Amino acid sequence: MSQINPDRPLLVGPEVPIAPFPYKIIGTVVKGYGRGSRELGIPTANLSDNTLEMFPPECHTGVYYGFVQIDQPKSTVYPMVMSLGWNPYYHNEKRSAEVHIIHEFPQDFYGVDIRVLVLGYIRPEQDYPSLAALIRDIKTDVEVAKHSLKRPAYEQLQNDDLFTT
Repeated sequence: MSQINPDRPLLVGPEVPIAPFPYKIIGTVVKGYGRGSRELGIPTANLSDNTLEMFPPECHTGVYYGFVQIDQPKSTVYPMVMSLGWNPYYHNEKRSAEVHIIHEFPQDFYGVDIRVLVLGYIRPEQDYPSLAALIRDIKTDVEVAKHSLKRPAYEQLQNDDLFTT
């Protein structure tokens, strides 16, 4: 099986973010189910339950792309993909928001502040017939985010006031 799904486009969304994007989420990284690193090989920064209330009502379940910053202001801004929803493959009973920061960190960072700038929608959430199929789609999501964020109108948002104030 290939690393990514060749049937999916690697560029999504308009040339510039349009409503309801961008939207800003500020929260704290909490311990999740431990599946991101352990089962998927794709670690996530899980957002606290109260952070879910910050998402606008038009924000549907699915996978999003944007930028993220952890810890303190003026630290590095990284590209990210975020899953918002029920994780049907795992039959979750509550909605969650899990951010995969497209960067390798040497350790976990539970309890730190996180700032998320959501810039676009990649796809709806779905169930998968296998863990391998889920991993393949997540890896494709990462590539889609990388390509979609390289457009000038998106790249400049790494300097958004969310990350500098």
